[in-house]
Amino acid sequence: MYTLLKSEVGPFPEPHFPTGINIKAEDRKARRRLYPVTIIYSAQLLIVLILAIRSGHALAALGFIALALVAWIPIEHLVHRHVLHGVFPKRGGPVARALHHLLDATHADHHARPWDGMYINGHLDTLFVAAVLVPLAFLAPYYTAPLFVATLLVCYAAEEWVHHATHFWNFKWAYFQYLRRRHLYHHAPRGTGLAFGVTSGIWDVVSGTRIPTSDRLQLRLAADRARPEGLVDVRAERPVGA
Repeated sequence: MYTLLKSEVGPFPEPHFPTGINIKAEDRKARRRLYPVTIIYSAQLLIVLILAIRSGHALAALGFIALALVAWIPIEHLVHRHVLHGVFPKRGGPVARALHHLLDATHADHHARPWDGMYINGHLDTLFVAAVLVPLAFLAPYYTAPLFVATLLVCYAAEEWVHHATHFWNFKWAYFQYLRRRHLYHHAPRGTGLAFGVTSGIWDVVSGTRIPTSDRLQLRLAADRARPEGLVDVRAERPVGA
């Protein structure tokens, strides 16, 4: 499915903006790819939560859900920064070669074609991670590690819906507009090494990958002029492709 290897294309390619792109069709394509993991991970969380409550540990179960929600914020940032944007060349030992085949092709196509519905969402890519984590988690009681892992997987699905929305939808909520500006900046040529948080910018502040103050101001000023499918190019202070 993927066509670009990060170890071969070098820095993430500048986005390509085809004219006449059918945003609604790409939106539908991307949503169809996201439904399966949303259903699978939500059902898993519901089942594990029921088992945890029936075991008589409802309060502990809520605690592990809360812990997973807090843990997801840095996980989201670190995975985006070091896995999706990480380069895994085909050299070295068996581990390095395995990482090359598993991870080197991820995410570059998305940056090259930001509104191609085939590359917006993770689809079934994370099932191999779940296939490892879930059985290991069930070595512990239902209300501990299994519930923690199930919540993390649902957080992933929720994050992918937020990511989807920043590309295809344009809610007027202030926080959504903040997330959307951040993520579209991340897709602009000068932003690929910044703004890795999709649902929060907290860890970008902590790790030093926050959008510079001057660019944040320009993004706010340019927000009203950006098309829903356009990127704000802060160098030109205009939407790319406008």
